[in-house]
Amino acid sequence: MKYLAIIILLFVSINGANAQQKKLQKATFGMGCFWCSEALFQKLDGVTAVRSGFEGGSYPNPTYEEVCSGTTGHAEVIEFNYDPAKISYDELLEVFWKSHDPTTLNRQGADVGTQYRSVVFYSTPEQKAAAEHYKAQLNKTNAYGKPVVTEITKAETFYKAEGYHQDYFNKNSDQPYCRLVILPKLEKLEKVFKAKLKH
Repeated sequence: MKYLAIIILLFVSINGANAQQKKLQKATFGMGCFWCSEALFQKLDGVTAVRSGFEGGSYPNPTYEEVCSGTTGHAEVIEFNYDPAKISYDELLEVFWKSHDPTTLNRQGADVGTQYRSVVFYSTPEQKAAAEHYKAQLNKTNAYGKPVVTEITKAETFYKAEGYHQDYFNKNSDQPYCRLVILPKLEKLEKVFKAKLKH
């Protein structure tokens, strides 16, 4: 009986973990340099496993240097899991659009090139509809004073970037780029989305 109880407990535990995994959904956003994007979305309650990488190009298994050349067609993106019970896709889109300039084509600040384009890679028809609706509302209300040029396209193959790009801000917070570019974005996130952050 003792062993049967242990087997049942293991079965329940494994099924519970699988159910939790099934509850999680995937989202992929490109909003300029993925170091900034990763640092922001890591802070959101309900967001897990944020990965920096490349998507949307025609060249398989690109390196960071190849993507930076602007010849592969990939965008720098983050791919992550999220729990819709804690944070909705609409809320993720709100953070996405309020955390970068979606009106500049193929650039974010000093970063210029197609790899820095504003893009939503949707994984489901519901994500596509939500992103298109949100973008249309931004343009209808002239939220930025000029058109939103964010690309909305079906998710393609995601290529994880090299290890030194992962968790970049947390490992390199003393670097000038982190202090001058990423830190102000995090400070804005904490003011605007305080209720959505991990405690």
